[in-house]
Amino acid sequence: MRSDGKLMDMLTGYAAAHQHPFNILVHLIGIPIIMLGVLIPLTWVSIGQGAAEANLGHVLVFGFFMFYMTLDQIFAIVFLILALLLAELAKHIGVLPIATSGGIAAAAFFGGYALQFIGHAVEKSMPVLVKHPIQANLAAPFFTIVEIFKLLRLRTALFDDVQREIASQREASAGGVVE
Repeated sequence: MRSDGKLMDMLTGYAAAHQHPFNILVHLIGIPIIMLGVLIPLTWVSIGQGAAEANLGHVLVFGFFMFYMTLDQIFAIVFLILALLLAELAKHIGVLPIATSGGIAAAAFFGGYALQFIGHAVEKSMPVLVKHPIQANLAAPFFTIVEIFKLLRLRTALFDDVQREIASQREASAGGVVE
């Protein structure tokens, strides 16, 4: 796999604001929690019947998967598997009374975002969400999968390339002076 182009741009842009281990850890926890908070109310609208039944949560997961396939097939497939498990959990919560499932969804959504802001406060970096909200919400689930690969020490050459690119960008923005 080549580590340039759209994938490299996305990874370096996101990783540059996510270097502190604590920030990465809270993102690994918070992003799936946010996704759960979004998926729960989407399970309230179903399409089809029986074995062919899906809900709007599945549609969202599939849309993200299709976009991620344009970036990297391996990361996209792992995302799909994990996101479908999360969608199944959301489906089980979504059948609870609306006050209960809605409360869980809201707590997950806002709690997950609170974790993100705490992580960025520790890192002393502006959350990407503030500058580019759509890009951040699209990139965050993908970046979570990437971080899992990094923790498992899989595809290390890609991560080495990302860190070199971040260092190069920082050097260029500092006028050639390395901090």
